[in-house]
Amino acid sequence: MANTKSAIKAARKTTRLTARNKATKTRLKTLHKKLLAATASEDKEAAKAAAQAYTSAMDKATKSGVVHKNAASRAKAHTAKFVFAK
Repeated sequence: MANTKSAIKAARKTTRLTARNKATKTRLKTLHKKLLAATASEDKEAAKAAAQAYTSAMDKATKSGVVHKNAASRAKAHTAKFVFAK
């Protein structure tokens, strides 16, 4: 258990931020699965919409510090190559 006031506050902050990060990462994984399903179904409009939602969510996660900017850039490039090359 935390002993000082600052450690108690840090522990509270950690639980709050961990919950936020977990929710964001879970949403990203769900959107990624939807993207893969849409590209597998050969429906270009659904794939394009799923790609747009995934890249938007990735940008927001990067902005809040959940995902590193280089990791987001790599994921977005892979998505673009995967969706728009077909």
